Amino acid sequence: MSAALPLEARLAGTRAGAVRAEFLGNSAYFPLANLLFEWLREGWAAFVRSPDPYALLATGLVQAWFLGSWKHAGRPRPFLGNLIGPAFYTVVEGTIEGARFLEAPHHLAYWAFALAIGAAQEARLRAAGHRARLAATLAENVLRAAIIVVMYAIFEALSNPRNATPAGFFADASHVYVTAALLALGLVAGVAQAAADGYLALLRETAARLRRCSELAMGRGILERAVADEASLAPTRRSRAVLFLDIRGFTAWSEGAPPEEVVRLLNAFYGATESAAAPHRPVRIKYTADEALLVFATPQGAVAAARALREALAAHLAPFGLAAGFGIHAGPLVEGMLGSESVKAFDVLGDTVNTA
Repeated sequence: MSAALPLEARLAGTRAGAVRAEFLGNSAYFPLANLLFEWLREGWAAFVRSPDPYALLATGLVQAWFLGSWKHAGRPRPFLGNLIGPAFYTVVEGTIEGARFLEAPHHLAYWAFALAIGAAQEARLRAAGHRARLAATLAENVLRAAIIVVMYAIFEALSNPRNATPAGFFADASHVYVTAALLALGLVAGVAQAAADGYLALLRETAARLRRCSELAMGRGILERAVADEASLAPTRRSRAVLFLDIRGFTAWSEGAPPEEVVRLLNAFYGATESAAAPHRPVRIKYTADEALLVFATPQGAVAAARALREALAAHLAPFGLAAGFGIHAGPLVEGMLGSESVKAFDVLGDTVNTA
């Protein structure tokens, strides 16, 4: 979304942020557990000299880049994305270790958890109702917590043959405690994530509504400036070109027309004004009944817009026996947010405005 406008980028976040959140929230889990597992099995000195820690770090980053980028672009593919990590790791480490790579139980566990977590995330994405979405979220977090349980069980099985079976592993009360505690924490994390997701969705919905209301009141260009730098809207003296236009004969016509027809005419007038003026990049458009005020950065822009408006509005007003009149003037004025502490609006004032 490199072409996104500042306001849209703020609401959607950045791709780098999405990749970072994916890495810390999902893709780094198994590589980190595997890294600690192999470190303890091989010893620190031998481990840092092997390619394993660097391959594991790259594995999490590669998967996070794809999953985060897809999500940020609005095309999430959680099931496929969760298979990228084990596939990348299998190719890298399998090339070095050969067939014995797949004989290691913790390598097979990577594939098993990738499939299970990917399926849970896909189910959450496609869930039609709140309960189904909550169930998928809880399952995903419990599975993620189970990574430590399974890696611990594999470590114990390789270290002590008595723990090679589930019965042998759970014969130790400390193993039961660790397993229950980790799975319970996973369940709690799932509930917290579901609550956070709901709150985030509410914030985004509210932000989108506020953006729409603000655009209607201020115009998109001014709103973008306000979000990027609020101080840029402080009253400032600038050189601008001001274009006024109004519907000639509107008052007399509206007195005999039904209110609904007056509304339809004005809405068509506003829409046609915006469409015709948009290519000439007005700084501000303001409507007052049958009158429109447009502010441009240059006189050339104002004149070009006036010509386009004259042609566009004729088709809308002629059937009613009406026409548009124009006034243009360029020079210094003051523009910015004007009003009281509680109610402000972006406006322009000065002799240049009065003359136009």
